[in-house]
Amino acid sequence: MKAMILAAGRGLRLRPLSDAVPKPLAEAGGKPLLAWHLERLARAGFRSVVINVSHLAEAIAERFGDGAGYGLAIAWSREAEPLETAGGIAQARGLLGPGPFLLLNADVHCDCDLAALRRHELGERLAHLVLVPNPPHRPSGDFSLEAGRVGEASAPRYTYAGIAVLAPALVAGVRAGEKAGLAPLLRAAAVRGAVSGELYEGRWSDAGTPERLAELDRRLRARPTESA
Repeated sequence: MKAMILAAGRGLRLRPLSDAVPKPLAEAGGKPLLAWHLERLARAGFRSVVINVSHLAEAIAERFGDGAGYGLAIAWSREAEPLETAGGIAQARGLLGPGPFLLLNADVHCDCDLAALRRHELGERLAHLVLVPNPPHRPSGDFSLEAGRVGEASAPRYTYAGIAVLAPALVAGVRAGEKAGLAPLLRAAAVRGAVSGELYEGRWSDAGTPERLAELDRRLRARPTESA
């Protein structure tokens, strides 16, 4: 299984930091957010990673190169302007290949078992989502979860962790170069019963704002031996 890391966003919530530093290079615990992902992917047995980039793209690509320093092969999917999540996946379709892949948001940090996700079988489903208990900044959550099935019920609802296993068919209707969000496609697939999920209740952070990035930095520095 390949992995794709979403790193093309402008990082508006992280301004003014993101005006000069692309969000994936923002540091927590002494290393860039993207470096944590690459280290964990390598330990989980992944070997090929696709990373989409747009804002300050070359700074990111120059920092990580071909991925050999992490034991990975990185393929860069460049976007002249950010194409949103589904658009970014569609743009990278040729690099991802025909099989299911692991999708990670660059600005999350999570201790969930990536090796188990690498072995996950989608079967006839289009997606498998990692959900987390709702954080203070997202009290209403994104999806319901019952008996491993993701849906749109009113309760209980959980927050999408920014981590999923996806089938390329989920974005089959999105053209390369087209802007398109992922959430509407996931919701439509969930209504059809084509999305499974799991609840992860361990450590998870969305470092998308200066305050949450600072909190993650404090947590990681307080645990110097913590693995990525």
